[in-house]
Amino acid sequence: MRGGTVQAPADVRTEPAEQASGPSRLPLVVHILALGTFLMGTTEFVVAGLLPEIAGDLNVSVARTGLMITVFAVGMIIGAPLMAMLTLRLPKRLTLMLALGVFAVGHVIVALGSDFTVLLAARFLTAIATGAFWAVANVAAATAAGPAAGSRALGLVGAGAMLANVVGVPLGAFAGQLMGWRGPFWALAALSAAAIVLIARTVAHDGPSQQTVSVRSELTALRSGRVWLVLAACATTTGGVLAAYSYIAPLLTDRSGIASGIVPLVLVGFGLGALAGSLVGGRLGDRRPHTVTIVAAAGSTLLLLAISLLAGYAVPTIILVTLLGFFGLGANPVLMALAVRFAKQAPVLASALTVSAFNLGTAIGSWIAGRTLDSSLGTTGPAVVGTVIAALTLIPTLAIAFLQRRRTGAAA
Repeated sequence: MRGGTVQAPADVRTEPAEQASGPSRLPLVVHILALGTFLMGTTEFVVAGLLPEIAGDLNVSVARTGLMITVFAVGMIIGAPLMAMLTLRLPKRLTLMLALGVFAVGHVIVALGSDFTVLLAARFLTAIATGAFWAVANVAAATAAGPAAGSRALGLVGAGAMLANVVGVPLGAFAGQLMGWRGPFWALAALSAAAIVLIARTVAHDGPSQQTVSVRSELTALRSGRVWLVLAACATTTGGVLAAYSYIAPLLTDRSGIASGIVPLVLVGFGLGALAGSLVGGRLGDRRPHTVTIVAAAGSTLLLLAISLLAGYAVPTIILVTLLGFFGLGANPVLMALAVRFAKQAPVLASALTVSAFNLGTAIGSWIAGRTLDSSLGTTGPAVVGTVIAALTLIPTLAIAFLQRRRTGAAA
């Protein structure tokens, strides 16, 4: 790794049991980048807790107000790879600062806006900035941490988004009820402006190799079959878990008999599980990435199947949902690290494509799951759909491990 781009270690080292552990403490810049993803994760989901207030103030239906979430997901899918290419020749520090600046402006527009169409446009703009920040932040974090701690650094950056579900989204919803729904958007705008200063002080300048990067060289990442396998795993792992999680509230109240006031606590349990899984998965993934991805896929499948079968029992379901957060999202930083590694000299596009794949899987999985609610499966339908999608993750993860074993044997 040199010159601000992530260099791929030799293929024989992608599953190194004997690989030396990374530094005991990650650089400060990795923590700052995690703060950025915390803001990004908060804004992506905070709308869900403010839908009634926004709908009432703007005089639109709650269902239509939900488009603010859909538009954001579409913006992330499109924005991550698009902005990664458009900003390819810009220094990473400048790209991160510009993304945060656009992020802040988008939130100001939402906070001031009264026309719903304008708000949707602002959300789309914010999502594009989020995609750009996330893709470049992953590469910057892995570069700063070094090859022996890349997955751990990406785990911490990803944990920022997980923490948003535990802290940021509930606080945003609570603040919106106290001071009006526009308050959280003002707060996010102010915090992102402050983050620009921190990024300027901590992200290092790119090395001279940055000047040689081209769109053509980045597109070489698309020639790697292993990159496409990783992207497939990214889509199915989040698609399966979030297909069930998106509709977990009706399952808890209608099937498990849990009071609606307890549901937020169950969701916090899922968020804490996801936070722990991201940190643990990132740490273990530097030494045994393929083991982590396969175990996470198998664990998620079994947990979702158990939720489908035991949804009528409150306590087991609560425990299973918390464990689902741990196993279901714990492999994400490892998958991102593998994509960057397999892409060799095209880390930015590979990182951006993982962001798109995660969001694409979420969009498709949650859409299919929603269609099952009116079927004979009822509120357990999303968990059944999630089980099938999560099981599909075993195909690309096992294929990646098999290819790696074969390459390692050939090299020996």
